Amino acid sequence: MSVIPTPTADSLPRRFADFATLGEALDYAAQGRRGLNFHDPRGVLTHAYTYAALREDALKAAHRLIAHGVKPEDRIALVAETGPEFAALFFGAVYAGAWPVPLPLPTSFGGRDAYIDQLSVQLKSSDPAMLLYPAELSGMAGAAAEACGIEGLDWNSFAARPAPEAPLPQAQSDDIAYLQYSSGSTRFPHGVAVTHHALLNNLAAHSHGMELCDTDRCVSWLPWYHDMGLVGCLLSPVANQVSTDYLKTEDFARRPLAWLDLISRNQGTTMSYSPTFGYDICARRIGSQSKVAERFDLSRWRIAGNGADMIRPDVMQAFVDAFADAGFNAKSFLPSYGLAEATLAVSIMPPGEGIVVELVEENLLAGGGREERDRPQRYRSIVNCGKPARDMEIAIRAEDGRPLAEREIGKVFCRGPSVMVGYFRDEEATDACLSPDGWLDTGDMGYVSDGYVYIVGRAKDMIIINGRNHWPQDIEWAVEQLPGFKAGDIAAFSITTPGGEETPAVLVQCRTSDTEERSRLRDEIRDRVRAITGINCVVELVPPRTLPRTSSGKLSRAKARNLYLSGEIQPYDIAA
Repeated sequence: MSVIPTPTADSLPRRFADFATLGEALDYAAQGRRGLNFHDPRGVLTHAYTYAALREDALKAAHRLIAHGVKPEDRIALVAETGPEFAALFFGAVYAGAWPVPLPLPTSFGGRDAYIDQLSVQLKSSDPAMLLYPAELSGMAGAAAEACGIEGLDWNSFAARPAPEAPLPQAQSDDIAYLQYSSGSTRFPHGVAVTHHALLNNLAAHSHGMELCDTDRCVSWLPWYHDMGLVGCLLSPVANQVSTDYLKTEDFARRPLAWLDLISRNQGTTMSYSPTFGYDICARRIGSQSKVAERFDLSRWRIAGNGADMIRPDVMQAFVDAFADAGFNAKSFLPSYGLAEATLAVSIMPPGEGIVVELVEENLLAGGGREERDRPQRYRSIVNCGKPARDMEIAIRAEDGRPLAEREIGKVFCRGPSVMVGYFRDEEATDACLSPDGWLDTGDMGYVSDGYVYIVGRAKDMIIINGRNHWPQDIEWAVEQLPGFKAGDIAAFSITTPGGEETPAVLVQCRTSDTEERSRLRDEIRDRVRAITGINCVVELVPPRTLPRTSSGKLSRAKARNLYLSGEIQPYDIAA
């Protein structure tokens, strides 16, 4: 018997995230017939999960957690596999007054030990009462839990435990709802603490900014341990009562066009989000196939959201060229900008305006002045990321904190009800980016033009490859584990290839003068970084005492990057 999906339309009057708590939002959504729909790798519906069923399972999970001794404000770590089990446990933790902590699934690189290590670092940071995970990950997740001295249980074992009814704590709007680790360094993580009020304010801004209506339906393959997947494509559908269809992230990775097949088959689909690389993969995969119009129907796709990495207009145009015959409208593109520290959305492009670019002199992007005219200017296309989300203020400031005028490039700050209360148990890191009057230093560079926000790069050193965040500290740490290297010998940063793609570069101070040994070290470093992070990088060996320092003696990655790109840092010449 075929599974019937939850309906797109419903008689339940729509409420746009106007709830005091996330539990209250699910209580309301459960009164209707909409819900979450899970599909197999080929896009066949396997489980239609109404919000009513989700609520029933979540309440059982909450009672089970309480019977297990879980108390309000305890953290419950959850490996975030896309499926009904995670959804029920996440909301169950919320109903129990605990704080769910979504943690990543293993990737295709790094292997067992790297995944155990990654989980262990985040478990030590969040200090949870327990870790729950899919049974097939028992070996790795269980080992991480044991290494950290916490209880680890697979979902099936946990579900077999008794769930006697018990009074549930009454959450308040200013209580913490969950911790989010998606955008931080895996080696030095920061848990973003998000309140119910902050979350629901941001979810209401989603519905307002995207002009959500009763006929909207969503498709997503985004991982639930990332803020765009969790907040934008799980919590927002619940709080705004939207039926949503899911592919697992790993299934999208294996068969990217299954995403577009699912949008085409589900005739009600009007909304779906992806980082730039998702559109890029699909455009490349379809190539010059002549039967695009026969296979796909993308004519109802009105919100083709784009975020989580730098938006490349050439990729967006390639997607339009590839799928115009399938009815895709370029004006459906909806760029946005956000970060976990602001819950998610900071700015959203008004629907129907599509991709808008401005040409900016590369000299200005690098921090130079307009008066520097000693060489021909090169320009880069910068994508308009929309207007500030509802209730969000955005300011552009110079390094010294003074406000900048329109079209002056500086550090992007934001303030609003959805900004985090801080990093979990890390007052120093919180104070470094969040002012007493609520302004968040996003760590990004940008400018404002006619009320629209343009993001030009990261003041922080984060490297984003194929939508995945890589902190330079993680890459540097990987090299430091090799014999003969120490902290301060390595600087990792991103560079842009002539084709506009972002690539990590790693400068390593090398003390050996033997050419063959240098070549061996370079290959070893490249292999080590690939094993730990899954990315290919440019490795350059440089003389000792080459890497620049700040006045306090810290490594200056930004200066190292500028010196490398200008040619002032000259790497050793090593034969390929």
